[in-house]
Amino acid sequence: MSVRVKICGVTTFEDALFAAETGADLLGLNFYKKSPRYIAPDDAALLCDRLRERLGPRCPVLIGVFVNEVVGVISAITRKVGLNGAQLSGDESDAMLKELYGIGYKAIRPMDMAQALDDVRYFAAQMPSDERFPSLLLDAYHPHLYGGTGEQASVEVALAVKAQIPRLMLAGGLTPDNVGQRVKAIAPWGVDVASGVEAPDVPGRKDPVKVRAFIEAVKAL
Repeated sequence: MSVRVKICGVTTFEDALFAAETGADLLGLNFYKKSPRYIAPDDAALLCDRLRERLGPRCPVLIGVFVNEVVGVISAITRKVGLNGAQLSGDESDAMLKELYGIGYKAIRPMDMAQALDDVRYFAAQMPSDERFPSLLLDAYHPHLYGGTGEQASVEVALAVKAQIPRLMLAGGLTPDNVGQRVKAIAPWGVDVASGVEAPDVPGRKDPVKVRAFIEAVKAL
């Protein structure tokens, strides 16, 4: 199969529908209140209900993005919105993944190769077996931010992580202009983009020209 594309941080039905109809395989909805891409659960439920009604079985896999949230809240939002899975993008433990019973996967932001491989070993037993989800998402390190930094993980680290897991999703600094090169260099299972396809100075609102260009750059390979 071709490399999967996840358009993350969608906040409107129009953006979600456009991404889906243009070929996105997964959509991410961000429930971290400090994020500029935050969407309230009630709004997310309405958005996803409309999307499922419109697309039926063609609806992309719907992923909730959470940062240092408790399992009870993650489970409640997942049920309310009708999400397929949960991405844990904070400092969560392997025990939290275990409590999510296979619908969760971890995003990591390692400082270096050693930490990346330590993270892989730590989370290995709780990586999801569901092939709709990545085993792990690799993002660029930042000392204070949980993703969305526009920075990139090194190719060497990405290849080392990829060699250890079945399905690597690559995030961090991807744009329509560079994603093709990154996919050729790393050949990940999937790629994740948020800020790289947004309208200028409007976090959470996607630029349809950039979304189309990004998806086409990946799917053409």
